Amino acid sequence: MFTLTTSKRRTAGFAALTCAGALLLTACGEGSPSGGEEEASAEAQGELTPVEVGVIPIGDVASIYVGQREGIFEEHGLDLTLTQAQGGAAIVPGVQSGDLDFGYSNVTSLVVARDRGLPIKIVATGPQTTGSELEDFAAVMVNPDSGIESITDLEGKTVAVNTLNNIFDSVISEGMEQEGGDADSINFVEVAFPDMVPQLEAGNVDAITAVDPFAVIGDEAGLERIFGPFSQPVEDLSIGGYFATEGLIESDPDLVEAFAAAMKESQQFSEENPEIVREVIAEYTTSSPETLEKTTIPLFPQEHHRESLQQIIDISDRIGLIDEPIAIEDLLNDGA
Repeated sequence: MFTLTTSKRRTAGFAALTCAGALLLTACGEGSPSGGEEEASAEAQGELTPVEVGVIPIGDVASIYVGQREGIFEEHGLDLTLTQAQGGAAIVPGVQSGDLDFGYSNVTSLVVARDRGLPIKIVATGPQTTGSELEDFAAVMVNPDSGIESITDLEGKTVAVNTLNNIFDSVISEGMEQEGGDADSINFVEVAFPDMVPQLEAGNVDAITAVDPFAVIGDEAGLERIFGPFSQPVEDLSIGGYFATEGLIESDPDLVEAFAAAMKESQQFSEENPEIVREVIAEYTTSSPETLEKTTIPLFPQEHHRESLQQIIDISDRIGLIDEPIAIEDLLNDGA
């Protein structure tokens, strides 16, 4: 079902583990021939540089798949392989160990990792909220007969997140605090995105945090959206980014620059071609055409929204996810 290729810094063990653990997948990414001018010459000589990137099988990472399908990474001299995992918190160790060259993660997981002394930096930004509250690509969802109607009704309740100590913990806690509720009373538990709706329907959790296409699947199952975690507590939130270790940034700046440039081009192309984004999401999930038609496409900016990142740092500090605030310059590489 999955295809592994060889990369100069990765191990087959990590790729096999993350691919086997990701549900609703059709394949780990493979590149297709393309290119232009200098890069085309390099490709003809077999000189494309292999890179492996850890991603999550959700709509957030659609732009990198678009860039792969459109040959953008090959045009920048890169032979891209995408390896999937459950969440950013699982990808960070893979990048830190060198099993992965780059990884995608939500910003909170990166802030927490940096606070714990891991030398990683965002080299290219990822998706940004549409700012449309309950019509964004992420939602807190509940069963219609739960009696939960707002964020404050989650006091004392069990809420499923894809990985603990990530962006959902922080923005839901912030939303609760903004409405005068007790964020410390929420019991967050870890559930993979594909398992969210079944766990809620089974009554094992009181609410779930779903992103598209899984939020749309929740809509189709009759669940109710009560809170927009990406759009409501923090304005213009940059949800995640693609990161590397400082060691790679210093030892191979040309590689990092090529990857960042390819990501920026992929982000811009995705922003301008939402229907292609929908097509590509269908290639790395098993979402139906009907589900994809209802899927909300994120914004795909070329630069990270620094003000929202500062707010995430402040929130992470306030709710105790980190020991002390970190500087944005310590987390964002130049131009990210």
